[in-house]
Amino acid sequence: MREVAFIKQNKEKWLEFEQISSNKDKKSPDDIANLHIKIMNDLVYAQTYYPKSKVTIYLNKLAKSSFDTVYHTKRRHKNVAFNFFFDTIPLLTYKHRKYIYISFIFFFICFFIGLLSTFNDDTFARQILGNNYIDQTLENIESGDAMAIYKGGSNWGTFIGIYDNNQRVGLNMFLSGLFLGIGTGFYIVYNAIMVAVFQAFFYQHNSFFDSIKGIWIHGTYEIFGMIIEAAAGYIIGASILFPGTLKRFQSFKIGVREAFFIFISTIPFTIMAALLEGYITRYSNKMPVVMCFAIIIFSLASISYYYLVLPFQVAKKHALR
Repeated sequence: MREVAFIKQNKEKWLEFEQISSNKDKKSPDDIANLHIKIMNDLVYAQTYYPKSKVTIYLNKLAKSSFDTVYHTKRRHKNVAFNFFFDTIPLLTYKHRKYIYISFIFFFICFFIGLLSTFNDDTFARQILGNNYIDQTLENIESGDAMAIYKGGSNWGTFIGIYDNNQRVGLNMFLSGLFLGIGTGFYIVYNAIMVAVFQAFFYQHNSFFDSIKGIWIHGTYEIFGMIIEAAAGYIIGASILFPGTLKRFQSFKIGVREAFFIFISTIPFTIMAALLEGYITRYSNKMPVVMCFAIIIFSLASISYYYLVLPFQVAKKHALR
C-alpha cells in the first residue's frame, strides 16, 4: 500500500485517539484498549514499509500515548510497587480477563470430575493421594484429629517448605504456557482433581467440616492464586496461537511480558498462603469456628476483589480521565 493511501485509510482512528488523549472524547475501557491495539498494529506496519517516514515518527508518539492511557495514570503514585500492583496489574487483568474466566471454568469442571470420580470409585482417592496418605489420614480420623498429618514440623520449616512447593507449582503453570497452554492445562487438571478428591474423601469419612477448616484457611489464597497463574500460562499460549495482525514473535513477546507481570502479582498471595498454613492452619481445631471462617471469608473476599473487581474499577477510572 502506498503511504498516502495508508494515511488516508487510518487517519480517522488516529484523530479519534487524539481526541481521547485531550479529554475531548470519552470511551469505554474496551474501546480504548481496542484502539490501542489498532494503533500498535499501524505502527508495526509503518515501521516495516515506511521506516524513515514522518508518519512512523507520528505513530510512535501516538503509540506511546495510547500505552500510557491504557496502562498508566497521568498522576502516578510515587511508590513504584504501588503503581505496579494497583494500576498496571489491574489493567492487565482487565485486558486478559477472559483467560482468567476460562481458567476458573476449566478448574471447576475438573474439580467436579474429581468429585464424581471419587464418589463413584472407591479406589480413586488412593490412586490420586496414595495409599500412605489415605491410611495415615484414616488413623488420624479415628483418633479424632483428621488434620494431624498437616501439623508436623516447625512453623517456620512448614512455611518455607510450603512456599517453595507452591511457588514451583505456580512457576510451572506459568512456564507451561510456552507449550501452547497445554502444559498449563495439565497442571490444572491434576491439581483441581486432587483438591476435589481431598474434599470428597473427608466428606465420605464424616470429617468434611474439619477439612474445610484445615484446608481452606490457607487453601483460599493458594488455589485462587494457582488459577490466576494458570491464566498467565494461557495468555502465553494464546499469544502464540492467536497473534492477530501482529507478527507471531511480536505477539509472543507482548504475551510473555504481560503474563509474567500477572504471575508476579500472585507471589504475595502465595506467601500469605504459606504463612497461614505454617502458623494458623495447624491450630484450626483449637480455634473458635467463627475465627476460622472469618479468615476464610476475608481471604476469599480480598483476593476476589483484587482480581475480579479492582480491574473494572481501575479500567473505568482510566476511561474517565
